This record gives sequence, structure tokens and C-alpha cells, in this order.
Amino acid sequence: MKVRQAANVIELLEFFAERLRPATAAEIADALGWPRSSTFNLVTTLAELGYLYEPRARGGLYPTSRWLAMAQTISEVELLPQAVLRIVAQIAAETGETTLVATAAGLDAMVMHVVECAAPIRYFAAEGKRLPIHSCATGWALLSQMPRAQRKALYRRIVFEAYTAQSPRDADAVEALLDRGVARGYCLSDGEHSPHLVGVSVPLQIDGRQLAISVAGPQFRCLDRADAFAGIVKAAIAGLNP
Repeated sequence: MKVRQAANVIELLEFFAERLRPATAAEIADALGWPRSSTFNLVTTLAELGYLYEPRARGGLYPTSRWLAMAQTISEVELLPQAVLRIVAQIAAETGETTLVATAAGLDAMVMHVVECAAPIRYFAAEGKRLPIHSCATGWALLSQMPRAQRKALYRRIVFEAYTAQSPRDADAVEALLDRGVARGYCLSDGEHSPHLVGVSVPLQIDGRQLAISVAGPQFRCLDRADAFAGIVKAAIAGLNP
């Protein structure tokens, strides 16, 4: 379920991140397809709270530095260790494919950091991207670290949507994929969430946090190299805990 008012605030920030200059309420409404009355109410509220201001009179509104200060305060508490960022870059360089680290966030796996492949045909990801935890290798690597009772509680809340013909459609199917991942030594997805996309994911526990490091890319380039990718990820993780 998406709360419209909350989504509008995020869309407004993304609008300014792309525009990079002030905008009037009318310009915002037209660009985002919002009613002008609700747009005016939203920007007025944010301005009164100190999150928007007018750099020049009648020149439009722009976000204040209050957003940055708050984000920095939040991120200082849960920043990924520099060592993790280094091995993500190392794995991306060695595999030549998009590499990311993710954490569990409700019913999703959320990307916390990513280094994208430079090839034109590649897996595109961004920090903050959410993936269904039950339908991709990254999610399975995270689920595999949870107690069975915790997984069962999650399954009761999941809508097992068929993203592709290979998507797991119930809890038993997900558990079977986890068992195969444990036996294999890493989690492997092959089109369960996105057609023709292969993902290799290995669990990572560091500083009491349960994470997953994943390498993902097109099937034609990655499926035959899955074992090699897993070996590269495992070696990098082993370097964190000599």
C-alpha cells in the first residue's frame, strides 16, 4: 500500500534532483501531473517547516539544506563499513558485472550500495531500490540468515506474485530454493524476478547485521559464470574476516 502524501514528498525531491533549479507551485504541478491546489498545500507546508525556500522573490521554490543535514545525521548511524564498500568495488571489477549489497526491509530486499557494470547491456540498480525478498537471489540470501519462524511470519504477509513463469508461488517453493542455495553454497536466480536476468548472492554478516552481496547481469553473459562469481564473492568476504 502506498500512502499518496508520503509518495508526493519523495516525488517532489526527485523532481528537484533532476531539475536542479527553483520551480513554482504551478510548474511542479504541471511537471508531476498533480492538482494545483494540493501542490500548493504541500509546498506551502514544506516551506513553513523550513524544507523549501525562495532563493529570489517570486522566483520559485527550492529545497533547503535542512534535508541534507537530516540525511547526514541519519546515515552516520547506519553507514556501511568502508571495508564492505571496498569489496563491492573489488567484486565488480573482478566479475565485470553489477555488484550490490542489500539488507532486508520488510517484505523486500533493499539495495544499500551498488557499483554498476559499464556494459550497455547490464543490470541497472540504484541505492534504495527494493526487490521482492521471495523472488530473487538477493532476497534468498537474506532469508537464509533468518530463523525459520521469522521466515514463516514473512511468508504469511507476502503476495506471491508471478513476475515470470519461474517465480516461486508459495512458501514451500521459496524454502526449496533456499535449500538448494545452502547445498550449492550460494543463491542463484535465473529469471524468477526479471526475464533473462541472473543473480548470484552470498550472505554476509558483519557488525551484527545481516546483509547480502550480489552480482547480477544478463543471462547470456552470467549463467555459465555463476560458480566463478560466487567464488569471487566468497573470497572477498573471507578477506573481511581473516
